[in-house]
Amino acid sequence: MALPLPPGLTHAEVAFLAEMEMVTIVPRQRLESMDLLSGQTPPLRPPHRAQLPLWLALLLKKQRRANIVPPPWLHPASLSEIIHRETKENPQTFSPPPPPPAHANPHDPGHARRLADADTILSPPFQPSCTASAPAGYLPYHWLEVAEALLAHAGDDMAAPAGEVRSLLRDLVEVRAAKMRSSTSVLGGAENGLMELTGVGAIELAESRAFVLGVVDGVRKIGAGAEAARREDEEQGGGIHDDDGSDDDMGI
Repeated sequence: MALPLPPGLTHAEVAFLAEMEMVTIVPRQRLESMDLLSGQTPPLRPPHRAQLPLWLALLLKKQRRANIVPPPWLHPASLSEIIHRETKENPQTFSPPPPPPAHANPHDPGHARRLADADTILSPPFQPSCTASAPAGYLPYHWLEVAEALLAHAGDDMAAPAGEVRSLLRDLVEVRAAKMRSSTSVLGGAENGLMELTGVGAIELAESRAFVLGVVDGVRKIGAGAEAARREDEEQGGGIHDDDGSDDDMGI
């Protein structure tokens, strides 16, 4: 008999999905285009950069056929900026997701316009700017999974020593984990009981799912117990009132 699976995705499953994110590489050898399920890959011509799925980029890195360019948001300056924003500027909320992509407007020089055509999905986390190509100062949806994979298999390609990047990521993970735990306090309050999860990453949602569901279940049980006690008090109060009325009718 198979054991029931826990609700949601595990850490390994989320990391597997993150391997489809696009990263930039610098090929070291010529390689022709390949047919994949997601389409054809661009032909690789050193030293021109190209974008490939993370799993393929890691394979070429392991074979010493390419180097991986770290995304802008993984630079130490960007991580330090995000940590400052999370702790000093907005200690109660998460950093906002990457903004929608924009292009220069030829009809209005000096101003950019957001992409809003029918072929572009502007809903995070599926828009292009919310993937590994997110700009500096913002975290994509799969930020932690991509960072862990790059540090584990392409640490020599980082813009700074891998130890420095790992230290900043550790601080950022601890800050956001504490913020996720404290944000559950609104579930039992007198307000709308909704958690603000804008900017939370995929792995953070997966790892916090069991904790948040436990809090929600506990709040529901407390509310059900309080409601049952209130109804019992109302019934007892109504019974006492009825007895007094019957005594009055009997002239006692």
